[in-house]
Amino acid sequence: MELSMLPSFGLPGWFFEVLLAVLFTALAASISRRGLKVLAIKARRTRTLWDDALLEAGRKPLVMLIWVMGLSWAIDIIWQSTGIPMLSRYMGVRDVLVIIALGWAMVGLCREVEKKYLAGYSINDKEVDPTTVTAIGRLLRVSGIVACFLMLLQTLGYSISGILAFGGVGGIAIGFAAKDMLANLFGGMMIYLDKPFGVGDWIRSPDKNIEGVVQYIGWRQTRILTFDKRPLYVPNATFMNISVENPSRMENRRIKETVGLRYSDARSVSDILTEIRHYLESHDEIDASKIIMVNFNQFGASSLDFFIYCFTKTTDWAQYHMVKESVLLDVMGIIHSHGADIAFPTQTLDFPHSLNSEMVASKTVKSETAAMS
Repeated sequence: MELSMLPSFGLPGWFFEVLLAVLFTALAASISRRGLKVLAIKARRTRTLWDDALLEAGRKPLVMLIWVMGLSWAIDIIWQSTGIPMLSRYMGVRDVLVIIALGWAMVGLCREVEKKYLAGYSINDKEVDPTTVTAIGRLLRVSGIVACFLMLLQTLGYSISGILAFGGVGGIAIGFAAKDMLANLFGGMMIYLDKPFGVGDWIRSPDKNIEGVVQYIGWRQTRILTFDKRPLYVPNATFMNISVENPSRMENRRIKETVGLRYSDARSVSDILTEIRHYLESHDEIDASKIIMVNFNQFGASSLDFFIYCFTKTTDWAQYHMVKESVLLDVMGIIHSHGADIAFPTQTLDFPHSLNSEMVASKTVKSETAAMS
């Protein structure tokens, strides 16, 4: 049935064409929305990352594009039928909306892929570094936004070459005015590239009073949660000038202790050291592949000192202290099993023989006097 055969009800003919265009657009948008929802449900059942991210990021921008094209069709009908000059400007608005929809889809895709990787998705069964994923995701989103912004300026009739030239001159002025901010920005880039630490790592600096667990790495500053549960915000430029220790990446924890035996136990020292050495070599929590040393060290002021030097398999701080406690208690048990004991500070006074005889004679006289009285 042609549109000319429909009753007009006093309305212009193009009105029904516009109405049909809007209805067709609404129908297409509804079908697309439902179809993409069904595809997204099926895509979640697969192990592929990109289909989930693409459908999730492109669903709303695609519906927006359908409406933009449908409304363009309707406005084009009105313009050709009425010749209203103002409607011709919509074509420029349409191009702007298309660029916005494409930029929206691109930024959403980057965000969805980043979320998938941070949620535990691996590449060839290898875990990815969350800090690297976050940095690349931010860089891609910023690049997409800048590209869309330049495309919008070109669409609106502005010269991109002139803007870039102005930006180069203005960038020099901004660089001098915001050198600290730029230093923090480059410091953040160095953290992302060199990866001295990542989110979740325990770090500390011998140069500054900085110690805690990294919670967030931003472009300008890094947030660290100290062990007394207070957030510490450190400008990224600080990490370019200080030494940073990352205990979270240690392979083992070290046990280094000095133990002193009594001088009266000198004959048992060799047997005690041999038994402690065998004990550590067969201990389940001591890493036998690392160096294990149990050696007599020195003649102390009141003890025969030997040292214990070994490494635990665990790097967990709490479990390390449990292992160390067990080792020290067992070492003390070995010492006691040989009839020896751990020395404590003592002092021996050695008197000359003549003085010692006089003291004995004096005590004898005092005893006889006390007896007579």
